[in-house]
Amino acid sequence: MKASYLSDRGIVRVGGAEARAFLQGLVTGNVVTLGADEARWAALLTPQGKILFDFLMTANSCANGPDAILLDVKREKIPELVKRLSMYKLRAKVEIADLSESLGVIALYGGVVAEGAQDSRHPDMGARLVAPAADIAAVMLTFGGDAGIAAYDAHRIALGVPEGGVDFVYGDAFPHEADMDQLNGVDFKKGCFVGQEVVARMQYRGLTRNRVIKVTLEGAPATPGAAVMAGDLRVGVMGSSAGARGLALLRLDRAEEAAQTGQVLVSGETRLRLM
Repeated sequence: MKASYLSDRGIVRVGGAEARAFLQGLVTGNVVTLGADEARWAALLTPQGKILFDFLMTANSCANGPDAILLDVKREKIPELVKRLSMYKLRAKVEIADLSESLGVIALYGGVVAEGAQDSRHPDMGARLVAPAADIAAVMLTFGGDAGIAAYDAHRIALGVPEGGVDFVYGDAFPHEADMDQLNGVDFKKGCFVGQEVVARMQYRGLTRNRVIKVTLEGAPATPGAAVMAGDLRVGVMGSSAGARGLALLRLDRAEEAAQTGQVLVSGETRLRLM
């Protein structure tokens, strides 16, 4: 088993008597049924259904009490997320706090994982462990040291799990485009949440035209954000990569047409093949 300290992630705590009900009406995932042993993917959307923030939700972590939900989120997005949640708070009995200075996030993966909260995005993703920041170094030693973020990225890329901010653009991508519908990031039976009407329409009418998909790479290292082309036709945009594997946000019909006609997909100097 490997362990990676995810220094680019932070923790937002949503606590209080109405914490679950508050988040349940906002985010794509089901907060009411969230157990202590699961890290459940979810997002807060715009009213138009596009992803503003995505995070892994855990409950009862680090002795924060039964009513606390911890949001494992990209550190750079935390001030904006806290501000947005506070706007929705109104009179709800919740407390919203950035705990990134006191808590850290560790990913456990690549073998039998008996600790932490299971990452619900894929059966082989492993688990998330939230630990006091002061104890991170000692905790990592118990797992044989820090494998590093690059090793974790290689693991998630191999499984086809996208990362916000690199595989899809915040404020511009729908949950379906980020594969949240396929990776347990949207509960279509939970009821209303912000942007729910648009997301439901895409689900039941089959309106998804773009998706993050796995690709294999040949040639030069791929550049995240670079256009993916089939001849003179733009097919999509390159995301993250690790060695010969990568993720790209592609227009499905154009990518399929290129594959059927034998046309090579390229991103800069890199050749791409669909997996």
